[in-house]
Amino acid sequence: MDSSAVITQISKEEARGPLRGKATFPQTSRHAWWRRAPRRHRDDGQHFQESPGARGESLAPSDQRSAASQKPRSRGILHSLFCCVCRDDGEALPAHSGSPLLVEENGAIPKTPVQYLLPEAKAQDSDKICVVIDLDETLVHSSFKVYVLKRPHVDEFLQRMGELFECVLFTASLAKYADPVADLLDKWGAFRARLFRESCVFHRGNYVKDLSRLGRDLRRVLILDNSPASYVFHPDNAVPVASWFDNMSDTELHDLLPFFEQLSRVDDVYSVLRQPRPGS
Repeated sequence: MDSSAVITQISKEEARGPLRGKATFPQTSRHAWWRRAPRRHRDDGQHFQESPGARGESLAPSDQRSAASQKPRSRGILHSLFCCVCRDDGEALPAHSGSPLLVEENGAIPKTPVQYLLPEAKAQDSDKICVVIDLDETLVHSSFKVYVLKRPHVDEFLQRMGELFECVLFTASLAKYADPVADLLDKWGAFRARLFRESCVFHRGNYVKDLSRLGRDLRRVLILDNSPASYVFHPDNAVPVASWFDNMSDTELHDLLPFFEQLSRVDDVYSVLRQPRPGS
């Protein structure tokens, strides 16, 4: 293995979820100078960690007094009949903290504003298409040990993509693994933002990258990813790329650059991506 292709020796312990069917490197004497680490699962696992906010919380003192002061409901016949007569088939209004419910002129309760994953585009990127780029098996390969290999031509690819597009790193990995890798990989500041597993949508056993949550016009959004499951919500925005593990003769990223050059000049990515592609 060419040591120049190794970009990090960080430990991935407890940083990534289970892996489904991805290859790994055997440890040989050539690699003995790398620090060993326990075997790890990979980033595209199917289990959420329990959020601390999901655990039950104790009642506030005022709620406890209110609950304690309530008398048990009567089970008598008259009470049951009275409940049946007075029951409202409509749904109860949601409780709120005492703030007034804002009502629009037509009487409808306005929806909560959508929280997008990305801030507004910077002035330098306002006219550029947004391209979402995957990390593992697209730009790099992480073994079960501690080293991360760069895909051939990734430096050339990222440098040019940063000039052409508003690039966003979007990975199903956890931030504590992916952030240090991206720091070492992105020498040119190509990535305007980084999104991690918590920004994915868990759908039918996969972490899906929902492009509609980016806050960008979908006609001007692309996604480069080796896993079709990652863009199942928006297949027409995808530029597929073959998975990469260790073939140092791979030219996929280099070969994709002319196509991305073409896409950077269109007003609507669907005008190109929905057309039959050569060899497809």
